[in-house]
Amino acid sequence: MAAPDAKAKTEAPAFRDFPTVPTILAGATENVRSYVANEKIQEAIGFPGKLADNWQETHDKAIGRFGELLEKYRSLKVYMDACVHCGSCTDKCHYFIGTNDPKNMPVARQELMRSVYRRYFTPAGKMFPSLVGARDLTKEVLDEWFTYYWQCSECRRCSVFCPYGIDTAEITMAGREILDYVGYGQKYSNEIIGKVHKIGNNLGLPGPALEDTLNGLEEDVKDDTGVDVRYPLDVQGAEVLLVTPSADFFAEPHIESLIGYGKVFHAAGISWTLSSKASEAGNFGMFIGNYDQLRKIAMRVREAALELGVKRIVVGECGHAWRVAYAFWNTLTGIGAGANDPFAVELQKQLDPNYKQPSHICEVTWDLIQQGRLKFDKSANDSRIITFHDSCNVARASRMGDYPGGQFDIPRNIIKAVANNYFEMAVDTTREKTFCCGGGGGLLTDELIDIRVKGALPRMEALKHVVDDHGVNFMATICAICKAQFTKVLPYYGFNMRLVGGVHQLVSTAIKLGNEQ
Repeated sequence: MAAPDAKAKTEAPAFRDFPTVPTILAGATENVRSYVANEKIQEAIGFPGKLADNWQETHDKAIGRFGELLEKYRSLKVYMDACVHCGSCTDKCHYFIGTNDPKNMPVARQELMRSVYRRYFTPAGKMFPSLVGARDLTKEVLDEWFTYYWQCSECRRCSVFCPYGIDTAEITMAGREILDYVGYGQKYSNEIIGKVHKIGNNLGLPGPALEDTLNGLEEDVKDDTGVDVRYPLDVQGAEVLLVTPSADFFAEPHIESLIGYGKVFHAAGISWTLSSKASEAGNFGMFIGNYDQLRKIAMRVREAALELGVKRIVVGECGHAWRVAYAFWNTLTGIGAGANDPFAVELQKQLDPNYKQPSHICEVTWDLIQQGRLKFDKSANDSRIITFHDSCNVARASRMGDYPGGQFDIPRNIIKAVANNYFEMAVDTTREKTFCCGGGGGLLTDELIDIRVKGALPRMEALKHVVDDHGVNFMATICAICKAQFTKVLPYYGFNMRLVGGVHQLVSTAIKLGNEQ
């Protein structure tokens, strides 16, 4: 397999007049590949350092792990058997739309694994492989898995349109899990997981550096507002533990939302703290499909909550982090009534049952707005003409509030409460049909910039319409990866990189503090 061409110039595809089905360009992105994790990175998180020298050993190990996953996850076996190749998903993937590579059609990406499944786990495939599209697992097939399973952001848009509800993201996760299991991991994701285990966050930001950053924020907010807004760290007995993506501590525009969180807590009189132990909401264990890594990272939150004695756990603006918290924390860590080990029971007794555990920061802010505890000057945002990008994992894998669709309404309600100028993007590109930013699922790494830029095409097209029609100059979102991705790819499409920002960035601008209230 050829190495990625670092010198190749990345260019954004042209905007389409109409959202037509792409012309097929076989092999268009076969050389766009993630860097493979080295032995040190792999072994640091418990995976083999590299592929075995003997291919048969690698082959047997991969097929054995595949069989274990089929036994463990009944849904995976259903997805392997259920597809009827109807074509409903073919043009629903942003990567296929942007790259024209047929293996980025969801059905084709599934078929990379399904063909191996047929060969080893079905009677027909074992006896008549060529008649049923079954193929042996070879090194070339494994290379193909690595290439194309790291060209999927696990956004699940294709699943919305599949009549059988086949979840391509789960198939991608299984493929990545098998790759890691045989020593063929991705450098970007596995290196980040190692940093979380060692230090506590994706960026490897140690406690003293985090404390200095927060002290600096307090000074900046004081200079800007004249109000002493605190950004506390490791405070025993605080009511709220805020777990937020580590990008919020220094990256632009992420840090503006962190400033907004602090202002919300300050204005409402809620004591809160961050934790140096759990200074990361993100959980890349989900991206690689590994339950043990997913749980080990999530356990840091439980440990921090118990040590600090908090009553509530709130998650900041991070799409996949909210999916993990909403869908998995109960059984991973016992936050909520999910586990019965002694520490989970202790935590359940400690947390306040009058609040959702965990809560999203948008739920907290919207509840406070409804109670009249926050006041805003909406005109402070009048320079902004706003639209909203629904992040995939929030839109299609979680919920907010007390009713289906709350995850769509609550962020929009907040925006409309703090700003006067708001316009929606096209209905077939938002809410449950939202297009991915193009950088999620472990793809936010420089060697994949080509696929990231091309995968952003559908969202950029929808954005262009509201920019042209309404003068939109601010696209709000509640995901750290979306913010980082759009900051990088917006200029490729002729937009200003500062066009993207957080919902709580808007809150921060409009909220009244101190004597203003």
